[in-house]
Amino acid sequence: MNSTKPITEEKLNKYFKVTEKALKKVKIKIPKNVDLKKAAEDFLDMATRYYRDAKYFKEKGDYITAFAALNYAHGFLDAGARLKVFDVKNSKLFASD
Repeated sequence: MNSTKPITEEKLNKYFKVTEKALKKVKIKIPKNVDLKKAAEDFLDMATRYYRDAKYFKEKGDYITAFAALNYAHGFLDAGARLKVFDVKNSKLFASD
């Protein structure tokens, strides 16, 4: 039995709002370890690129790819939060606690 629900515009918009809020809140923590600083910058860059890709795919009407891109974007934000290279204090937007 296939219980998969379609990705509606409403659902997609919800995830856009959550990821957009998270992107606006995230701040790179300046670690003493230069390699971690580079990782933080890379994670934020990738999150931003995937978010832009998601917008592009949504505009084309490709909600499935847009949804996937949003999940990748937020995955990079959560990874940075978990590694503590982002200064975030919002457990509703980040998997940091």
